[in-house]
Amino acid sequence: METNEPQPPLSRTALVLITLVAPVAWGSTYAVTQLWLPDGRPLFSAVVRALPAGLLLLVLTRRLPHGSWWWRAAVLGVLNIGLFFALLFVAAYRLPSGLAATTTALSPLVVMALAWVLLRERPRRWQVVGGLVGVCGVALLAAEVPGGVDPVGLAASVGAVASSALGFVLIKRWPSPAGLLPMTSWTLLAGGLVLLPVAWVVEGAPPQIDLAAAGAYAYLSVIGTAVAYVCWFTGLTRMSAGSTALLGLVNPVVGTGLGVALLAEPFGTVQLVGVGLALAGALAGQLRARVPRSVEPVAPEVTTLDARSV
Repeated sequence: METNEPQPPLSRTALVLITLVAPVAWGSTYAVTQLWLPDGRPLFSAVVRALPAGLLLLVLTRRLPHGSWWWRAAVLGVLNIGLFFALLFVAAYRLPSGLAATTTALSPLVVMALAWVLLRERPRRWQVVGGLVGVCGVALLAAEVPGGVDPVGLAASVGAVASSALGFVLIKRWPSPAGLLPMTSWTLLAGGLVLLPVAWVVEGAPPQIDLAAAGAYAYLSVIGTAVAYVCWFTGLTRMSAGSTALLGLVNPVVGTGLGVALLAEPFGTVQLVGVGLALAGALAGQLRARVPRSVEPVAPEVTTLDARSV
């Protein structure tokens, strides 16, 4: 049976803070895309985001997959990176920053449902409530989307959520014997290599990149991908799928905030309530079951019966 290498202990607070790096970084993707990346090149952007990050981690770890991990890395790469990034950038190009981020509110509920089916990890009541509260919150964040909703962008965003949710659950189902960093590098490289020929066929030769776009791609690859995925997978492999996924509700909050600050997207009382509900949903996922206090020893006759029955 494959087992993970021993992981250093982390307090619950430290683990949550580390995991939060990912949704904060991912929430910035939409504004960065619309401000500085070349127009109409979602697949090229996805390749540039994934491949350098995967190569960086591979150089640091110097570990290649073996055995079943060749095909597992390919599956995880397609779900978490290849298909997910392609759909994410389509959504980022076609939807307002806040709305593109809000569809990620569906992710916790999808992750919890898949974890229940594939991992027998039954979600707790407050996690489901937190997911529903989060959906309500991000719906309010998108209450005043100017110009209507692009159906292709919306479909791409929902597809990205479904793809990544399945990929996240499979990471918990398939613990890597090599550790977290090598597994992340394999996933990023597999996804980037799958995207590379598709991007070339669909979009043609790479576009000209100015200094601002180069800086944006460097940020998305190093911070928004390499660092973010290591932090996210750290939480995913140490906490329940529901608790980790609900932290993703911070993504639309960051996306909406940057949309307001950098893209002049609308924000009012309704959106403020939405932010509060989204953060409340994320917080609800971190509640832990109360451990029953020690009880008095059972009656002597029960103890005797138990001893004879062993």
